[in-house]
Order: sequence, then structure tokens, then C-alpha cells
Amino acid sequence: MTAAAQEILSNPPSNLVGGRFEPIAGDALVSLDPSQRGRVVWSGSPVPEHVDAAVEAARGALRQWSRWSLEQRAGVLLRYKALATERAGSIAELIAREVGKAMWDCKQEAAALAGKVDITLETGPHTGRQRVSGFSLDLGQAREGRCWFRPHGVMAVVGPFNFPAHLPNGHIVPALLMGNTVVLKPSDKAPAVGQLIVELLQQALDEAGAPKGVLNLVQGKADVAQRLVNHPGIDGIAFTGSWPVGRKILEQNLDRPGRIVALEMGGNNGVLVMPDADLRQAAIEVARGAFVTTGQRCTCGRRLIVHEAVAGRLIPAILKAAASMVVGPPGSEAPIFMGPIIDDHARDAVLGFQARAAERGGEILMPATAPSSLPDGSYVTPGVVRVDRFTAGEGDDAGCDVEVFGPMLRIATVSSYEEGIEQVNATRYGLAASIFTKDEKTIADFLADARAGCVNLNCATAGASSKLPFGGLGTSGNHRPAGAFALDYCAYPVAGMLERGDAAVVAPGMAFEDAWLG
Repeated sequence: MTAAAQEILSNPPSNLVGGRFEPIAGDALVSLDPSQRGRVVWSGSPVPEHVDAAVEAARGALRQWSRWSLEQRAGVLLRYKALATERAGSIAELIAREVGKAMWDCKQEAAALAGKVDITLETGPHTGRQRVSGFSLDLGQAREGRCWFRPHGVMAVVGPFNFPAHLPNGHIVPALLMGNTVVLKPSDKAPAVGQLIVELLQQALDEAGAPKGVLNLVQGKADVAQRLVNHPGIDGIAFTGSWPVGRKILEQNLDRPGRIVALEMGGNNGVLVMPDADLRQAAIEVARGAFVTTGQRCTCGRRLIVHEAVAGRLIPAILKAAASMVVGPPGSEAPIFMGPIIDDHARDAVLGFQARAAERGGEILMPATAPSSLPDGSYVTPGVVRVDRFTAGEGDDAGCDVEVFGPMLRIATVSSYEEGIEQVNATRYGLAASIFTKDEKTIADFLADARAGCVNLNCATAGASSKLPFGGLGTSGNHRPAGAFALDYCAYPVAGMLERGDAAVVAPGMAFEDAWLG
């Protein structure tokens, strides 16, 4: 473990099982700083058997934890909020070292941890707390109808690398509030960040005297994740990642229809710009939304559809905006927009797609490159490719439906709204879409026509309010397991009829005499 990680983490590389941090010394799993090739941030050797022990510990803590009052569990989360706020600088620093995001981006993510607690605990007519608060009604005579909510039980949370703190936190906080216990498997590219948020949560749990095993941590690669999501002792899965991995999770759980499998996956998001759009607004938002976080947000606008009437003005402006973006190390004194991509493999995937697109009819308007001025990290500059049109298949054409998880924007032109909305919807994904226009009829049509879970007007697809639902259609996911609807998938409703009288009815064709009771 590097000095930076040693200074930030309270424990050596570890799993957390049943309230104890279990060191996992070794180097079978190594996270590297993508801004400085070869610099080890965290290293350990996963113990797959810890999955079984962690699930058992979570199962053992479930009954007591779920019977704590909601106010008691909320108190734990408020203490965690205070700890996350106190340590926000360290959290941001570790995210920058392990993932390579620009420091301003890391600080936003670190601040989101406390913000998620506030949103989860918020009360009011449009909040998750209201939707899972239960209700009762009069069913006549002495009978009451009642709906209440129970936790699913042991929840497995499998986190991603691009938001290694915020996205797992977004599952864990609502899961704990509703009385679930949790086993977290962080991304194998960001194990240190995963360990840090678990250390803070465990401190809050310990201070409150919570049962050991409410929260558990298992580090590892795909084999550990597979063991966890296929474990018979879990009751739900919250996964953030790619569609191919999400598909495997679904396959492994086909024979468990009662287990909730909440998936938040990728996007191949379309942005439509109409002739009456504010082109300055569109150019800035499109460029930012395509390349923010080095293109490693599932909501990045990856497909731009421009009306031909304004393409000649808008596209050159976007290219200039992209060319102006500063790429560099997260710790740079001068402001940077983009840090490195997560690793060389991801960089090569971007460059490889660009080469294939050029071979298959795409026009390279701005080549993505590995900048020679930054040779010691996994850096890649923004790339822009013009294609004839977008298609919903994984074919060989330059406009095929492939999510390139990096700073790569593809552009097509259209001659009408009808052609434009067809191109926006030409994807198997359905996470986000946006339109730039001032026309009220076009706005109304787009809000109704766009096949996506997040539909924006005059702003980029990248970026979402945590006070709103978040999630997508198609291969982008299900259950809206993030944002303001996170509580909804962390508990299930139970319906009950409570009789407090003696009005049992003797049905037609049935007889009963009180004398039979003796």
C-alpha cells in the first residue's frame, strides 16, 4: 500500500467480516494510480471463503438490526454523514489516486456521500420515506387493512470504478435505513476507496452499538463477485456496472424469482440539437457531457444528432471546445478538465474503436490520442467521429450500438425531428437522452417520444439530480436502484388483514355449531 493510502486508511488492506477487519496481505489484487504508471495504491490477496463468512455474519445480524427503530438506524447514518464530511478531503484524495479523476470531480463525489444521507432521510410528499412508510385502512366492521414494509434481508452490493464511493454509498445508505444488512464487493480497480467508506460506516455502527455483521466487505475480482451474487444466503443484489456483467448476474439468478436483482448499467445516450436551439448552450453542454470524467460516466452523451441546418456552426464549436480541454494529472496546480482513463486497457479500447470506425466509414473529425506529453499515465484526449447514421445493432458500421466507455463522441446529421428522434432511440440502451430546442411542441413531443429513463431539455445527459429517480430502460437496467427511488427497492410491501372482532362468516354450503367447541 502506498504512503497516500496508508495515511488515509485506518487498516491495512482488509476485508470486513462480522465487525472485524481481516488483513489480506499479498499482491494478487493491485490497484494502480492511472496518472502515474506503476504506482501501487493498494494491494492485497482476496480470500474467496470470506464471502461465505461475510454472508453468514450479515445473516446473523439481520434480525436484531431490522428490529432497531428506523430512528435508531437513521442516527447511525447521521453519524456516518458527519464522518464523511470530516474526511471529505481524504476521500477525494484517495479517489483521485485510485481512479484518476480531476480533483474537482473527486471533491464533488466525496461531498455526495453526506448528501445521499440527507436525501435518504428527507421526509415530505415526494420522498422515498413517504413511499415506504406504510398505511392502514378500514375494511369494515372490526377488520383493518394494513400495508407495511420489510427489508429484503442480506443485500449484496457490487460497485463500479467510475464512482467508487458515491455509487456503492447510494445503495448501502438506503439499504441500511430500511433494515437490511449488506455485503459490499467494491470494484477491483478501486478497492481502497471501497475500504475507506466501509471504515467510516463501521465506525458509525460501532459507536451506536450495532450488531456485528450489519456491514461487511469482501475484496476481489470476478470470481469473488460471482461467488457473492450466486450465494444462497443473500436476498438481493444491487449492481452497478456493464450490461455484459449484469446479464451474467441475471442468468445466475433465473431460478430465484424472489431475489431482487437491481441493475444500474450502461448507456449509449443520444443528444438531439434542433435548428432553433441556443447553440452556445448546446455546444458547451454537449462537449462537457461527452467528455466529463474522461467519458467514464454511464450518462455521458455518446451520440450527437444535429439538424443539418445548424451542423455547420455547431460541430466546429464543439471541436474547438473539446480541443481546449486540459488533460493532466488530478493533482495538477493548474485546473484540468480530464484526468487519465482508468487504465491502459480502457485507453486501448477507445483508440481501437476509433480505428475500426474509420475503417467502416466513419470520418475522424478529432482523433483521440495518447498524448506524448503525458507518457507516464493512461491518458487519452477527446475524440470525435462523424458517422452516416446510428443503428441499434452491434454490427460493423461506424454508427453501431456500442457503448465506448471513454472520451469518444460520434456525430450524425438529420433533416427533421422525426429522423432525429429515430436516431436518438436507435439503441438497445435507454438510460439518458436530451434535446436542445425552444419550440414547445417539439419539447412536448421529445419528452413523450424519447425512450430513456432520464430525459433532459437544453442540458447534457451527463449529470443527474439525486432528488429525482435515476435509471434506464432496455440494457441500461431496472428497478431505478439509485437517486430518489433507492429506498423503494430496499424493502418490499406486506399486505395484512387484521381482525379484532368475532364476525367470522359461515359461508354457503358450510355449517358450524358453537356446541362443537365444547
